[in-house]
Amino acid sequence: MATIGFIGLGIMGTPMARHLQDAGHTVVTSKFAIPPRQELLDHGLKFVETPKALAETVDIIILMLPDTPEVKDVLFGENGVALGLGKGKLVIDMSSISPIETKEFARRIRETGAEYIDAPVSGGEVGAKNATLSIMAGGTPESFERALPLFKLMGKNITLVGDCGDGQVTKVANQIIVALTIEAVSEALVFASKAGADPARVREALMGGFASSRILEVHGDRMIKRTFEPGFRISLHQKDLNLALQGAKSLGISLPNTAATQELFNNCAANGDSGLDHSGLVRALERMANHQVA
Repeated sequence: MATIGFIGLGIMGTPMARHLQDAGHTVVTSKFAIPPRQELLDHGLKFVETPKALAETVDIIILMLPDTPEVKDVLFGENGVALGLGKGKLVIDMSSISPIETKEFARRIRETGAEYIDAPVSGGEVGAKNATLSIMAGGTPESFERALPLFKLMGKNITLVGDCGDGQVTKVANQIIVALTIEAVSEALVFASKAGADPARVREALMGGFASSRILEVHGDRMIKRTFEPGFRISLHQKDLNLALQGAKSLGISLPNTAATQELFNNCAANGDSGLDHSGLVRALERMANHQVA
């Protein structure tokens, strides 16, 4: 059993770290402003003072942070992880961040003699709790094989897509598909409900046809039952679509429907809904239709 460093013990990171503990690994983190959950402490979570000290203490460090600036600060800021790295160390960033910056982070980490994998995940809090996350990795085959036993404790669909940055590219593509599908389900249910049909029965009928999807199943049900407690917050999906649109600009391509869906998320945020689950996007369309799916 290994001692694993883990920075970012939030909604996603906590259950991911618990799976490592359940498998017999010792999890160590660096001290930070928000205290970790009691369940991690009860199962032997250990502390060091700084990310640098963490990197000096363990051979594998996992990051699960909100956005690119936080990852950059933890890696390269004062007393950052990079200062404690050397040959034989492995950094695994499971955050969802900029693919372009990820390539630069990987280059700088590799200059220390350590290896780097970007391995963003899909599946939300439910997937993290059930260890069923999809994991999209970018790195060398050797680093991937080293990380794979840990990935298998946290996820099911685990793919080495390519070298560093390709995991993040895949996650951005995933978030485009998820956002646009949520938007399509929202439009369909608003239309059906406004036309006088029972949206629950419409959803049930659609689940048996070509329009069926996991998002229609789970998020369509959320829209009808008005259960918008966050599994994945609108604010986080906004961040991911910003990465998509920034990437599209740098590549010289257009993502018109991604941009339109981002505007619906922006509408939600402007109306105080940024903390809702991303299925709450339907509320933007409901405001435009002056009609609530129910």
